[in-house]
Order: sequence, then C-alpha cells, then structure tokens
Amino acid sequence: MRKTTITIKDIARQLGISKSTVSRALSGHSDINEETKKRVLELATRLEYQPNIIAVNLKQQRTNTIGVIIPETVNRFFAKAVGGIQHAANLAGFNVIICQSDESLVTEKKNLQALLASRVDGLLVSVSGETDHFDHFETVINKGMPIVFFDRVVESFAVSQVISNNYDISKEATQHLIKQGCRRIAIIAGPQHLSNSRNRFRGYLDALKEADIPLQERLILHSNFKLVRVGEFARYLATLKEKPDAVFAINDMAALEMMHIFKNMGLKIPDDIAIVGFNNEAICKYVDPPLSSIEHPADELGKMAAELLIGQITKGEAMAMRHCINSRLVIRGSSYRQTT
Repeated sequence: MRKTTITIKDIARQLGISKSTVSRALSGHSDINEETKKRVLELATRLEYQPNIIAVNLKQQRTNTIGVIIPETVNRFFAKAVGGIQHAANLAGFNVIICQSDESLVTEKKNLQALLASRVDGLLVSVSGETDHFDHFETVINKGMPIVFFDRVVESFAVSQVISNNYDISKEATQHLIKQGCRRIAIIAGPQHLSNSRNRFRGYLDALKEADIPLQERLILHSNFKLVRVGEFARYLATLKEKPDAVFAINDMAALEMMHIFKNMGLKIPDDIAIVGFNNEAICKYVDPPLSSIEHPADELGKMAAELLIGQITKGEAMAMRHCINSRLVIRGSSYRQTT
C-alpha cells in the first residue's frame, strides 16, 4: 500500500496553526517562538515529513542542479574531477547531472541541449577533443547561463576558468629529460586547437630552445585523445635511423603502449629511450620500469570549478575569474638514468 505524503497542511491542521506558521518554523525563521517551533519539528519528524523540493525550487526559480560535460569517464583524471565536483556540490546542497561527450563535438552539442532541457542552473565544461569552434557555448553564455570551463577551457570567452600550469610543468618534464642526457626528445602532442595541448607543446618547445637543442620535426607527432595511432607512432620512432632517446607522451595510456612496443622491439627503458607520461594514473607505479608522469590535480580542478559556478548561481558573482592549480612531475624509473 502506497504511503500517504505528509504536507505542511497536514501538520498545520493537527497543531491548529496556520500553514505559513508551519512553513516559517520548518525554515528556522526567528519570528516563531521556540515552543511553537519545537512542536512543529517534533510532529514533522514523527510524521516523516519531507519537503517538496520541486515546489521549493520553483519558488526560488532554481533547480539547485548543475550540469557537467566531460570528454570521458574511463580516464582517471576526469573521474577524479567529477569526485571534486560532487564533493563541492554536496556541501552546497546542489545535485549534479554528468554527461560524457566521448571526445565528440556532435555529442557535446547534444549533451548541452539535454542539460538545458533539464533546467540546470549552470554548467561545468571540459571541451571534447574535436571541439574546434564554440558557437554552441557562446549562444548559451549570451543568454546569461553561468558557465565555468575547467582543464580544457575556451580562452576567448569572458567566463571563469580553472586550469593547471600546463606550460610550466611540460617545460619542467622536458628539462628533466634533458638533464638525463636526452637530446632527441620526441613528443606525442594533443590537438593544438585546445589550449591545454597547445600550452604543453609550447613548454616542450621552449625547453629545447633554452637548452640549444635543435628542433627535429620528425620527432613531433600529433594525436587525438583516443590514441588510435599510438602503436603506429611507436613503431615509426623505433625504426628511425636516428631514434629518439626520449618520448614525452600526451597521457599515460599513450606512454604505456609505447613503452610496451619499445620493449618488445628490444629497446631498454630508460637507457635507450626514456619516457614521461601525463596524468599519473594509478598503474604508473606498477609497470616495469615504473612510469614517470605528471600528477594532474583533477579533484582540485573539479572542486574549484564547482565552487566558482555555485558562487555565481547563489550569490550572483558574475565576474570572470581565472584560477591556476599546479601540477607536479613524479619521476620514476622510466626516465631516470642513474648512471647519468
């Protein structure tokens, strides 16, 4: 048998007081005397009263829900970012709807429309690997929808962004390889229309330039985040007359696949080829040799982005802010040459 839903009207009738008095007592208003408040709360607890969240939200003209668009969920980075978002949302009393673009611009646009149809109060977005134009976001921003971009951001919009120090940390990783004696450093770079990939590539280029190491175009390979050509790239690099002595990869999955192929071809890591990845996936420390990688502060990025968005929604803080959270290089056996 279905349980009857208890309403404010039921509580008011049993106590012989007005609905508005019950409502104010439940909301903790100071103009209700303590004895009345106590009676209301005790009866509400006994009757297992639950507030009508939909009615409350409609009155506030908010749904207390934020929409999140991320490229993928299998990647540990985005899984941790969602954890940070969820933590901040829970503390603020917000719900979260998560959509995955699967690195597709078409799917990203569908995600956006689905979230708008769900009447979310604001959006957190990390754009897909295919997103090379941003009209769909511009239209929404122009209508006043609060948006915060994180990690993969759109620099041309005057909205809040949360990023990491992609340029500095990639320069540091390349300098680390140079200190190990590497001079032919290959890079598997991400899509250059995305700001984070572009800044990582700049860090690599500037590290080589400052060390007076000539740039070798044949060692620069561009990949999307689905990594469909990584195996082909690895075999290409391994068969060059002058093989690279190091590889800086777009992410850990690319680095691990290349390391596996190099080892099967008889190359020693890091003596023949040193390797550095990106994201510091949990598996990095369990492979042989353990993979050097860049620890990307995913949970902090997600948490900060959510806090900025919720602040815009609840307090009307419309000023565009740009926050940078630092990544760090974790050096392990895949790039550290102890005899150097």
